[in-house]
Amino acid sequence: MRKIGSMQCLEVVQDPDAPWMILFHGFGADAWDLKPLAELIPLNRPCNFLFPQGVLEVPIGPAWSGLAWWNLDLARVQRDLDAGLEWDTSAEVPATLPQVRQKVLAMIEGMKVPWEKIILGGFSQGGMVAVDTALHAPVNPMGLALLSTALINKSDWKEKAPARAGLEFFQCHGQQDMVLSIKNAQRLETLLNQAGLKGSLLSFRGGHEIPTAMLERLGKYLDNKLNRTST
Repeated sequence: MRKIGSMQCLEVVQDPDAPWMILFHGFGADAWDLKPLAELIPLNRPCNFLFPQGVLEVPIGPAWSGLAWWNLDLARVQRDLDAGLEWDTSAEVPATLPQVRQKVLAMIEGMKVPWEKIILGGFSQGGMVAVDTALHAPVNPMGLALLSTALINKSDWKEKAPARAGLEFFQCHGQQDMVLSIKNAQRLETLLNQAGLKGSLLSFRGGHEIPTAMLERLGKYLDNKLNRTST
């Protein structure tokens, strides 16, 4: 664990000169939650991994807390789900998102790694952080990996996304996801493709998770990126 800018991060370094994948965890988890992916994603080329800690402590159960990037009105979400209503996340604009963005961009600047050697990624709420960071970056990052995440902040993202035209992204989502419906993932896929980014949503039979088959597909996506940097 080391501090970069104002953020605490776990890192797994394989080759200091290799590209970096930054993976943001989901709501209520922490940097350790995704750290096993550094070994579980099958890769043929070296890649370094950085796992930032969320900026906010949130209660997720009796005497149990985790970390998040911004707070959620879980009671409202649960009421909607209980009533059979879909949680359409596209209009959600977290009040603290600009502050989170500033901290993440400062962290990346502190890494002193060019954007062309950085792959942004994340699970669930962390995937939203990854998209927002990519869309507000000064140039295209090397890649974007979106794991069981969704569209938020639609108006701002729609305005910013065309500047990232040509960026190739990886996206997967469970067909039976009861936390973030696959419709939310489809909305994100549509916005990105309409803006000129390149990728397609891979759906799988499952819920709010990252199955082995998707890690294998992610590995192929990353290897393709890493191979280009080695030539």
